Amino acid sequence: MRILIVDDVQMNLTILQYLIRKIPECESVAFTDPHMAIDWCRDNEPDLVVVDFMMPKMDGIQFIRQFRGFKDYEAIPVLMVTANHEVSVRYDALNSGVTDFLNKPLDHIEFMARTKNMLELRKNHKYLIDRTEWLAEAVRKATTEILARERETIFCLSRAAEYRDPETGAHILRMAHYSKHIARVLGLPLDQQELLLEAAPMHDIGKVGTPDSILLKPGKLTVEEFTIMKQHAVIGYEVLNTGNSNMLKAAATIALSHHEKFDGSGYPNGLSGNDIPLFGRIVAVADVFDALTSERPYKKAWSIERATQMIRDCAGQHFDTNCVNAFFTDFDEVLKIKNTFVDDKYN
Repeated sequence: MRILIVDDVQMNLTILQYLIRKIPECESVAFTDPHMAIDWCRDNEPDLVVVDFMMPKMDGIQFIRQFRGFKDYEAIPVLMVTANHEVSVRYDALNSGVTDFLNKPLDHIEFMARTKNMLELRKNHKYLIDRTEWLAEAVRKATTEILARERETIFCLSRAAEYRDPETGAHILRMAHYSKHIARVLGLPLDQQELLLEAAPMHDIGKVGTPDSILLKPGKLTVEEFTIMKQHAVIGYEVLNTGNSNMLKAAATIALSHHEKFDGSGYPNGLSGNDIPLFGRIVAVADVFDALTSERPYKKAWSIERATQMIRDCAGQHFDTNCVNAFFTDFDEVLKIKNTFVDDKYN
């Protein structure tokens, strides 16, 4: 433990340092000039301050006011040594941050007892700080582990849906990263970008409730079949909306809204414009672009140029124009994502 002593009389410093040497595991730093002591405090943190009240360049109260202005110095105990017994002076000192007083002439036994008490107070305070930081770190680790398990569960559920669909696991990774890219360009906060990245893969989880005869049909669906197919948006919402986490809530919103169209011609609720949740508008662009540019057993992949033209042509109708413009901003990032998450080749 380190004790700072400030007194303009060298003899007083010598006596106090001698007494402090009797306290185990303690060292003292002494200054006759309070300004030099303040400079020392800028880069060094004491565990206890012993300061004289009457000093010519800066009195003890002025010193303590400056000392308490340093970050995290509010709780460091301060003993003020004074021969002044006026109540108003003591009130002023207490209001400035003094913890306790020692009267002159100094009683050595009392000094040792008060100093040990103040150091014990400091030790307990430091222990509580360390304990709080340890608990905060433990909570952070536990939260991280919970989120990691949640992400893993969501990805597994997403893959389960994709295995019933001719799409692939790489598709959900690409469209999720495309979605984050759009969100970043639109200026969404980083936490919202990450939430979208984690929730977007669940967009088609409702397809687990779609019959294989419809989901895997190679040809065009009938009106009746398409009506059943459209229910996957509602099914996905109902499955995901039972959770309480922000991620599952976001995923439920995306599942329900990513097939809505900006002009109101989409499903399941025929929403239009900004009535469609932003995450749904973002995922709509990312999902369609990846579907167009991906090869499937029943179709060839569109060229980047053809898919780009189609997305641009549908801005303001199928898609939110702002989301489309954001998607094609820094298009090199889009191509990098496409080349990073590559489908396995079909036999």
